[in-house]
Amino acid sequence: MKPVVLITGASQGIGAAIARVFAAELKDVRLALVARNARNLRAVAAQCARLNPRAEVAVFPCDAGDERAVARLARAVAKRFGAVDVLINNAGKFHGAPFLRTAVADFEAQIAANLRSVFLVSRAFVPAMVERGCGDVFNMGSVASFKALSGMAAYGAAKFGVLGLSRVMREELKPHGVRVCCVMPGGTESPSWDGSGVPAERLMAAEDVARAFLDIYRLSRRTVVEEMVLRPQLGDLP
Repeated sequence: MKPVVLITGASQGIGAAIARVFAAELKDVRLALVARNARNLRAVAAQCARLNPRAEVAVFPCDAGDERAVARLARAVAKRFGAVDVLINNAGKFHGAPFLRTAVADFEAQIAANLRSVFLVSRAFVPAMVERGCGDVFNMGSVASFKALSGMAAYGAAKFGVLGLSRVMREELKPHGVRVCCVMPGGTESPSWDGSGVPAERLMAAEDVARAFLDIYRLSRRTVVEEMVLRPQLGDLP
């Protein structure tokens, strides 16, 4: 089997780490790497190719929150790889602001990047999984998916939405052999933390979070991890 693994937000942080882990561990993997930054995507693709010369890696620059762009993405991926076996909805962005100081435009941007993208990309690729009776969907949540965090009004609303959407998807798709998992990490090494002053020991390694995705995927089809929370060993950040 040569699984097709599509990863959104694959140009940096956890998404790039997921791409490298899948490339290193699955010999015949076919990777569809999606993000807005084409230059960074190509760099991640090159890293994956070095880790596994047998892997087939292609980049698809796309804004996962844009409906027309996702439709073009679906056509391009189908032409290159056919149906997707593993969909990892990792695309997102973070902008912190208290509720009373959250602009409408910022709220809508957070919803589009973190929640609308999950809906659009899943709608594009999950029907083929249902048709085949098999597939895996991973939606990137956050500890902000279930815990109210001050100063994260828009981000929290979006991530709460990701958890709710994941639960509905799971109920509707499980009769069709499609597993849906919502992964909810705490503070993890990524560009979002650049310049924050948070010491590295307070953040999880992106590769550790990435390996959780691979380990869940490798479980037998009789088992599903519905939700997973990962936190830094020293606890949540204040």
